[in-house]
Parts: sequence; structure tokens; C-alpha cells
Amino acid sequence: MTGSEESRDLLGGLRLDELLDGVRERLTEIASTRDKMQRLLDAVLAVGSGLELDSTLQRIVQAATELVGARYGALGVLGPREGLSEFVYVGIDPETRSRMGHLPQGKGLLGLLIKDPRAIRLHDLSQHAASVGFPANHPPMHSFLGVPVRVRDEVFGNLYMTEKVDSADFTADDEVVLSALAAAAGVAIENARLFERSRMRERWLEATAEVNGELLGGASPEDALSLITQRTRELSAAALSVVLLVEDGGLRIAAGAGTGVGDLVGGELPVQGSFAGDVVSSASPLLVEDLEGQLWGRAVDVGPGVAVPLRTGSSVTGVLLVAREKGGAPFGADQVPLLASFADQATVALEFAENQRARRLVDVLEDRDRIARDLHDHVIQRLFATGMSLQGAAASIHEPRIRERVERAVKQLDETVLEIRTSIFDLQTSDDAPGLRRRLLDLVSGLTDDAPLTSTVRMTGTVDNSVPDDLAEDVEAVVREAVSNAVRHARATTLTVTVEAAEQLTITVLDDGVGIPDRIARSGLRNLEHRATRRGGTSSAVPVPGGGTRLTWQVPL
Repeated sequence: MTGSEESRDLLGGLRLDELLDGVRERLTEIASTRDKMQRLLDAVLAVGSGLELDSTLQRIVQAATELVGARYGALGVLGPREGLSEFVYVGIDPETRSRMGHLPQGKGLLGLLIKDPRAIRLHDLSQHAASVGFPANHPPMHSFLGVPVRVRDEVFGNLYMTEKVDSADFTADDEVVLSALAAAAGVAIENARLFERSRMRERWLEATAEVNGELLGGASPEDALSLITQRTRELSAAALSVVLLVEDGGLRIAAGAGTGVGDLVGGELPVQGSFAGDVVSSASPLLVEDLEGQLWGRAVDVGPGVAVPLRTGSSVTGVLLVAREKGGAPFGADQVPLLASFADQATVALEFAENQRARRLVDVLEDRDRIARDLHDHVIQRLFATGMSLQGAAASIHEPRIRERVERAVKQLDETVLEIRTSIFDLQTSDDAPGLRRRLLDLVSGLTDDAPLTSTVRMTGTVDNSVPDDLAEDVEAVVREAVSNAVRHARATTLTVTVEAAEQLTITVLDDGVGIPDRIARSGLRNLEHRATRRGGTSSAVPVPGGGTRLTWQVPL
């Protein structure tokens, strides 16, 4: 073989090796791309696997860190104004988190992404001009990749990835796949938000139905207002809720729910120069970021607030106001329609109940007036005439014993006339004594005000009208005993008291505590059983699956 032939063979071999290397590299790229696409698909499926918003956000961050190989990841949710309202993170253990202080608030480099929502990739984020450094005890972070998350045309927040695990920097491919995941995350977030709104709307409708049911069942307006504030506080995740009614040119706090609010009920606010007064003047809902110093002229530890008008026809008769704790999440504009709708429905129900109560009162007063007239015009006149006749006859009776009996009968008739006149006066005088419903609400409130639990009282049926006075005493004693046991011994966080007046009177006291000790069951509960047995009813206290106790006391009406 000549030298030239050997060179050709060597050159051919080199070209074949290069070709094979190129094929191998291409196959590797194809396999790598296929692997990335599969991991992206898995990540997309993961973030869209549920409808709970909080868990969806957590899944998005977890999937993103795994997809691009980041040690740390976070999703910053934009607040109503500049900054972040929520910061969901992975990669930082609880001990490190406890030493870091407050979470990022959207300043520095994170703020740059908020102002200019475009993907950004850095070798060392601390060297960027917008960086403001890390707080004390923050883990070191260098490589950085951030992309915006959009829900429809709105920027919902930003994904932040730091510390590439197997490389010094995030790659352009990482940016592409993270942007693709962010797009899928936007769809998942939108679905979760729609589900959350639907579920919240359903809860508000349930609260409206509960208020209507209470009012139609005979609850007083005061009790209904108290229920309105309780449900508003719960559904708004607020620290306090109050209803203020327009009276004598000012605003009176008619009802409230929340720690310390009970002391404020009955207080007044001016219409002019107050946040609630602005709602009355404008007849429109108002949002405020910080209510501190704007309520009652005293130190009230509240932050963001929202207030909606209570309308009767074309006039504003009051304000429903809710406020969160200092530093709490601001109320969003999307929450106002639900609150306003609830307030409108509650006002209609209150107005209807007040009209019904007025009609019933008119009927009762008319009946009382008719009875009083009949007693005065017929019964008293007949008794008076009979007494006069007997008195005249007594003068002609010579037998002392018989005359004495007749005179005694005349005296008894006079006493009867006096008693009837007293009854007429009672019929014409209104009775301001609180009913059983009000007494039970006050009783539970008094027993639980200082206890570290949330209490709820529900009543159905005409409790005030269906329960006789002697049974009402037992009802109060049963509720007092059951609630006291739960407060003192159950270590519960929630307590629900339900009173239902139908064919049977049923009292149910449910708590989520540790149960009632045996010594209490042998002493206090025996008294409840005795009261029920005496009236032909039953009493039982049983554990609830998952923890807690349900006490049921039932007697026929």
C-alpha cells in the first residue's frame, strides 16, 4: 500500500468517526430534549392536579425547582399595590426560616421583575445593580432565573429560581421551559381562583340563607345583626366586624364580632369625618389599607378594612364594616361585590322581619284592645251591676249570718273588678322582658367571652313562642351546664350550640376538645339527664370521631 492510499484510509476513518460523533451528539440532544419535554409535561400535569389555590401555588414552586434543577424556588404574588402580598417558597427549612426575619416584600431585584415583568437570568444576583443584598441569616444565593406568571393579561406574580444544582448558571433552555411552565401555571391559578370564588360565593349564600332563616324563625333584629357580624367576620377572614346604624345624625355601633368588640357595642361615631361616615355619604363601598386611628377615636389594633352601605330603598341606613389585623392582607376589589350583596340581602331580610314584627305587634295590640274593651264594657259592668244588686238586697236581709255572706260576696266582686282592671292595664302595657332566644345568646356569650375558643349559636323554629316559661328555665340550665363543661374541661377551640324548636325541643352542644372527664360526666351530666327524664325526654353525651364531644338534650314540646 502506498503512502497516499494509507492517507486516504486514515482520512476516511477520521471522517466516519466525526460523522458517528455528530450522530451520537444529535441523538443525545434529541434524548435530552425528549427528557426535558417529558419533565415539562409532568410539571404541567402536577400544577394542574388540584383546585385549592394555596396548594396549587405550592405545587407550582415545587414543580418549577425540580424542572430547572434549582436548590431554592419561590413564587411572589403581587399585592393590590406595589410589593408582594404572598411569598410561597421551597428549599428553606423551618429552622433557617425562623432566623431570617420577614419574607421578601418585593424590593430590589424582585421589585425590578414586578415593574418590568420579563424573564431575567443572572450569573450572580448579588452583582446586579438592583440588588439590595440579603437579610441576616439568609442562605447564600448566586445564580438566578426569574419569569413572570400571567393569568389572562394580568401579571399574577413571578417565579424566582436560585442556585442551579448541577451548574454555575441557569441555561437558555431552563428559561424556555420555566416560561412554558409559568404559562401553564397561569391557567392552573385561574382555575383555582374561579373555584375559590365559586366556593366563597356558595358560603356567602349559605350565610344569607341562615340569616333569613333566623329572622323568619322569630329572631329579633338585634340577634340577626349579631349573626350578620359573626358570619361576615368568618367569611372575610377578618379580625373584627361591626354594624353601624344611622341614628340621630350619628352612627351607633349596633352589633359586632371579634375580640374586644363587645365593649364597643352601643358606642357612636360621627357621620362627618369618619371612614364609616364617608360610606354613608357616598352610598358606595370603600376600601382602606389601614384603619388604625379611624375607628372610635381609640387604639384599635386593626389594619386593612372594607365597608359597604346598608340600604333601605334609596337611603343608607347603616354600614357593615370589617377589618383585618395590623399587617394583614388587604381586601381585594373582587371581595367587595360578595360583601355588598350579603349586606343588601341581609338588609332586605331585616326590613321584611321588622315589617312582619310590626304587623304581628299591631295584631297583638288590636287583640289586647278588643279584649280590654270587652272586659270593661261587658264583664266589669255586669259584675258591677250584680254587686250593686246584692248590696241593695243585703239591706233588706234581717238574718245576720245571711247578710254577712252577701256582703262578703259583694266584697269579692269588688276585688274581682280590681283584678280585671289590673289585667286590662297589663294588656295595654308592652312587655320589654328579653325572650329565651336573647337570654341564651347572652348566656353563651357571657360564658365564652374570656375563653380561648370560637362559639356559635344557632336557633331554628319559634323558640320564644314555643317554649313555655317553666321549660325555658330548664333550657337555660342545660345550656349553662353544657357550655361551662366545654369551657372548663374540654380544651376546645370551637363550640357550637344549636337549639331547635319543632315537635321536640332539641339542644345540641358540639365541641372539638379532648372530651369531658369521667368525674364531670358522673356529676354535672347526671343533672342534665334528670331534667330530661322528668319531662319525658333524653340526654346523652358521646365522643365525636376525630375529637370532641356532642351533647344532645331533647324533650317533647
